[in-house]
Amino acid sequence: MEEEKVTPTPAEEPVETAAAEPAAPPPTEETASAEAAAPAPKKLNAFDKFFGITASGSTFKAEIIAGLTTFMAMVYILMVNAGMFSAWIFDDAGEPLFQIIPGLTYGAMYIATAIGAIAGTLLMALLAKMPLAQASGMGVNAFVVYTLILTSGLTYANAMVLTLLDGVIFVILTVTGLRKKIFEAIPVAVRHAIPVGIGLFIAFIGMQNAGVIKANGSTLVEFISFNVTAEGFAYGTIVAPLVAILGVIAIAIMAKKNVKGNILWGILGSAALYYALSALGLAWGDAACKGVFTQIGETFSFNPFGAFADWGTQSVGQVFANGFDFSHYLSTHSGWSLAGVIFASALSLCMVDMFDTIGTLYGACSKGNLLDENGAPKNMNKMMLCDAIGTCVGAVAGTSTVTTFVESSAGVSAGGKTGFTSLITAACFFVAMFLSPIAQLIPSAATASALIWVGVLMMGSVTKIDWSDAAEAIVAFFTFIIMVLGYSISKGIGIGIIAFVLVKLCTGKVKEISVVTWVLAALFIATFLVSSM
Repeated sequence: MEEEKVTPTPAEEPVETAAAEPAAPPPTEETASAEAAAPAPKKLNAFDKFFGITASGSTFKAEIIAGLTTFMAMVYILMVNAGMFSAWIFDDAGEPLFQIIPGLTYGAMYIATAIGAIAGTLLMALLAKMPLAQASGMGVNAFVVYTLILTSGLTYANAMVLTLLDGVIFVILTVTGLRKKIFEAIPVAVRHAIPVGIGLFIAFIGMQNAGVIKANGSTLVEFISFNVTAEGFAYGTIVAPLVAILGVIAIAIMAKKNVKGNILWGILGSAALYYALSALGLAWGDAACKGVFTQIGETFSFNPFGAFADWGTQSVGQVFANGFDFSHYLSTHSGWSLAGVIFASALSLCMVDMFDTIGTLYGACSKGNLLDENGAPKNMNKMMLCDAIGTCVGAVAGTSTVTTFVESSAGVSAGGKTGFTSLITAACFFVAMFLSPIAQLIPSAATASALIWVGVLMMGSVTKIDWSDAAEAIVAFFTFIIMVLGYSISKGIGIGIIAFVLVKLCTGKVKEISVVTWVLAALFIATFLVSSM
């Protein structure tokens, strides 16, 4: 007998869902209680949505801790950079001869450095949304002060123009993708030698600033004498060198023990030791130690806005006000010499900035699994653009090239995953701007410890050089030894590229020289012939 078909009424017709899933079973008492106990979906606030904190698997607490960690690891740049730009040259007896940049105060450069750090780090937070921070780069600042200004004879404002030019070029190279071609045109041996040379150069400067290494007529330089039995020995002459040496050893010990912010603690500890030893010297009637406290009494001010006033008159906008006036340089040099300096400086600034940034981005991002499927840092182009724009802002503010700091890896290791980490770091730098009177009490002996330690860290690249290959070894050696002994980063890069071309040319490997490398070598040769660089 045929089964009767019953057509359901409209009210009885099953309703199809978009996914055509079978109807869920009726809720039981157990499922109902489980649903009641389950937490409601978390409502994301504006910060969380913008930075993607929850989506990245991070939390606000983790991001804040990471931001503070990064700040503690790199805040030393405020004191070191300000001290470097306001430094004096002393004679063998420790008496001041002249200021490298006449009239530029510590406070002015402290604020300029802070603003460069705030601008670059905010860009990293809001544009790239990555947990990395920026500030005036170590090595580049030494190049600006000791090569462009002290050696080449350019003014502070002229140097800021070249820094701005570096930023503009870097923007163009990043947007067009040309930076990759230039990067590939630099010989591998030169790439590996650049951080080594800069590290040695920075350490050498730190030792000079603290008096660990001093000038000598017969051997050019010598190690400070700690001979307390020598005729004419003065206790005050060994305080700074001793503090610098003990300070860098203390930083190394803390680094070995994974102490967060070891460089900052090393600087603060060295400063405390410096004043303690100077107080002992004061009690013994040492003239140099008495001068330490006399100078503080004459110059110290609790007013943090004095630094802002100095910055407003000495640093900000100098790139436009006086930067394009090269009459000081042209009074003793030719126009061809100026053209050579501009070319060599622009190329050197870009190369150092490029290598430093790329290396830092890869290193820091790899620590926090912030690499894409191809093994490259996420948002690479945006981060490079942040670096370039930050440099332009920094030049206008009055500081040297702003670049991503390798110390950012400390914050990444602490759990930072998003741009909110950078936002916290930028906020800390903003607060630090108002602490310039305290920072000014940090002696050069203490910041010298940081300079020497940074030199130690940068020496790591020496292991990447193939010393068994004579061709690579001589190119790398010339690159970093000229930087240190020639007191010029740009000269080291230039000699390295020229040496590479000559070695390849004489060993029958001309095909390994790219067209861009040929051009760079030719330009450097021309620069050496017409400029003191």
